[in-house]
Amino acid sequence: MANKRKIINDPVFGFISIPNELVFDVLQHPYVQRLNRIRQLGLSYLVYPGAMHSRFGHSLGAMHLMHEAIQALRLKGVVITEDEETAAMIAILLHDIGHGPFSHVLEHTLVDGVTHEEISLLMMERINQDLGGRLETAIAIFTNRYPKHFLHQLISSQLDVDRMDYLCRDSFFTGVQEGRVASERLLKMLDVRNDRLVVQVKGIYSVEKFLVARRLMYWQVYLHKTSVAAEQQLIRILSRAKELARTGHELFCSPALHYFLYRQISFNMFSPDSEALDRYALLDDTDVLSAVKAWISGEDKVLSALSRSFVNRRLFRGELLEAPLTEEQKAELNREYAKALGISEHEAQYCWSEHVSTSNTYSEKADTIDILYSDGTVRDISEASEILDLQALTRKPTKRYLFKYRLDPMENKKMSK
Repeated sequence: MANKRKIINDPVFGFISIPNELVFDVLQHPYVQRLNRIRQLGLSYLVYPGAMHSRFGHSLGAMHLMHEAIQALRLKGVVITEDEETAAMIAILLHDIGHGPFSHVLEHTLVDGVTHEEISLLMMERINQDLGGRLETAIAIFTNRYPKHFLHQLISSQLDVDRMDYLCRDSFFTGVQEGRVASERLLKMLDVRNDRLVVQVKGIYSVEKFLVARRLMYWQVYLHKTSVAAEQQLIRILSRAKELARTGHELFCSPALHYFLYRQISFNMFSPDSEALDRYALLDDTDVLSAVKAWISGEDKVLSALSRSFVNRRLFRGELLEAPLTEEQKAELNREYAKALGISEHEAQYCWSEHVSTSNTYSEKADTIDILYSDGTVRDISEASEILDLQALTRKPTKRYLFKYRLDPMENKKMSK
């Protein structure tokens, strides 16, 4: 192909340019194309029907913002070569590549002690092999081993292009306008001092809005009670399926899902050339959703009932807890469901879940957001802001929930047969 330069029309940022052949080849890799089949917001579409956008779209948007950030820094005299720009764009393009379907659900059920960040790096190393070692600089930037630390900060920090894109994108598709941030202005206010990103003081209000938007989006979207209830129910469904698989029951599922259901998968089974990574790369949302739909008609009463209520959006009901459940309260829940549904107390444990949701807007221990003043001094945003309270910024609010299967008479009758 003589010219692989492409333009993609993005609903959030408009036209996104694919700058060169290497970025195009990365985009075409099967590992990257798989992100088209994974929703960015997991089960949030059950609350916000418009939240059907993919992780591929998010990765493209973050790559576009990386390009814009580098252009803004060059205008301020920061030296960034064309190769470094390409590498940084590829690093952010691949930053989410290790996410599985309903990412945190998968990490709590089908794989043991393996995070999507670890799998992302393994997948990047595999793509690097497939493309003849041309991603070495991108991987170095991603892992913070490249001499220019500020490039890594653009990928992973408290004011990175990843967060800028997902706030703008998730706000757009959910309709939650409080999450919209002034990404263009934030990028134009960036500068570098002592190999660290800083924001010019005239951009301080945009940073304040960014932090407030992030907090609002977490509690209105990412940690919305109904979304978390759906996630907890899906965890229970997959956990029950995993137990049935372990005891020899044959369940309908795709070959990729079968591999993870019928094996105990740990991190030492993963490497850039491993079967586990190849199988993982074939997993997407359709594998899980098609299996759950099929399990409705399965023989196991618990798996069938939980799957039916999930597919029909009769999700776990959530209630706030003031304190952790005691062992007696847990036992009572098991007895209650066992009696109501005609199942064992062991099986009843899949009908409820205790969960703690937590988030923090800002952490002083991580890469700080530094404000650059006209006299050359630099101050942390928690000190520089006149309207943001340091204690409120760094506090980690938590909510403890009890999520329970709905005891619907018609559903219970089906389950008790």
